[in-house]
Amino acid sequence: MLRHTVPLVGHKASLNPAVIPQICVSLRRRREIRTHTTMVGPSGSLSRRATVSHVIFDMDGLLLDTEKFYTEVQEIILARYNKTFDWSLKAKMMGKKAIEAAKVFVEETGISDSLSAEQFLVEREEMLQKLFPSSELMPGASRLLRHLHVKGVPICLATGSHRRHFELKTQRHGELFSLMHHVVLGDDPEVKQGKPSPDVFLTAAKRFEGGPIDPRHILVFEDAPSGVLAAKNAGMSVVMVPDPRLDKSFHDTADQVLNTLLDFNPNDWGLPPFEDSGN
Repeated sequence: MLRHTVPLVGHKASLNPAVIPQICVSLRRRREIRTHTTMVGPSGSLSRRATVSHVIFDMDGLLLDTEKFYTEVQEIILARYNKTFDWSLKAKMMGKKAIEAAKVFVEETGISDSLSAEQFLVEREEMLQKLFPSSELMPGASRLLRHLHVKGVPICLATGSHRRHFELKTQRHGELFSLMHHVVLGDDPEVKQGKPSPDVFLTAAKRFEGGPIDPRHILVFEDAPSGVLAAKNAGMSVVMVPDPRLDKSFHDTADQVLNTLLDFNPNDWGLPPFEDSGN
């Protein structure tokens, strides 16, 4: 039996008899595709799947192992104030635009009277610029990007990183990132708000050939809680590949949760299967 209100992303909508059929379809679709690694059956695949035609990737912590650099630098800065940087704070900062994350950092740690968000960014920037050029790929990233590209699945990047950081982080991986149909960065003029706002993903959907692509046919790969929420707010399906230190309560919003990109099975989402054994 339908209840009088139906939970949606970020709000509740009153039930109108005229929209009951659409709501039934939406709820059924959610039940069909929602899963976590702990819920996958013996075969390791989903019993049902969304129809996916396009794929959007986050970058930091998902394709590139750069989150460790942010953690290292922020720990150094906080040590001066005899404070520690923990994962509950990191979870609130991940995926956001730089200034938004900086405000969270100084306010949550209680150092805003001593260090402004802008001062924090200036200090952090000097250290990060020395670290970013050594960025390494995350396990399974190259294999998945190359596979989707070869199979003709349109892929793109949607990241909160601005252009200067993007160029530093990817300078050793230019050929791989050139496989993207397009790249949407955090300082893109169309991205008015950072994640969890859907701006970056909706902008990415518009720039595919033939865009805007229907969000229901887009699969997003994310590692950050704010990124997962941004994708869901855009009406897209999300595969989350979180850091194992992230609290598992953040997994609930994602449609699928994996340990690494090596665990991804394209068959789960109706995408062309891998031709090799993978790992």
